[in-house]
Amino acid sequence: MVTEALRPYKNHLNMHFVSNVDGTHIAEVLKNVNPETTLFLVASKTFTTQETMTNAHSARDWFLATAGDDKHVAKHFAALSTNAKAVGEFGIDTANMFEFWDWVGGRYSLWSAIGLSIILSVGFDNFVGAAVRRACDG
Repeated sequence: MVTEALRPYKNHLNMHFVSNVDGTHIAEVLKNVNPETTLFLVASKTFTTQETMTNAHSARDWFLATAGDDKHVAKHFAALSTNAKAVGEFGIDTANMFEFWDWVGGRYSLWSAIGLSIILSVGFDNFVGAAVRRACDG
C-alpha cells in the first residue's frame, strides 16, 4: 500500500483500510475506533463492488447502532465514486462524494479522488513530493 511506503510522512490521523469480505477484519478495526470521531471513506468506482459494499454496510450498521439516526451517516461517511445515484441510496450526501472520471483505473487511480486517503494520511505536499522524487529517480 502507498500509505505503508510513505509511513515516514504519516501525520496525526489514524487510518485503517479494510478490504477483506469475511467480516473479521472490519470487526477488529471497529473495536478500536470511536463512532463520534470516525470518518468512513467508501471507495468504489461503481459503488456496487461486493467486497467494498459488504464492508460499507457493516460499517454503517455499526455506526447506526451508536448514532441511532440515518441522518448522521451523511456526517461520518464520504464516497469516492462515479455513481452518485448509488452513493445517495446508501445514505451518503452526494455533497460528500468525491467524483472521478469513469475511465480512470488501475495504477493511475491514486491521482484521482481515490488518492484522498493517501493525501489525508501523509499530507498533500508529502504525497506530491514523493511522486516527484520517484519520477526523478527514474
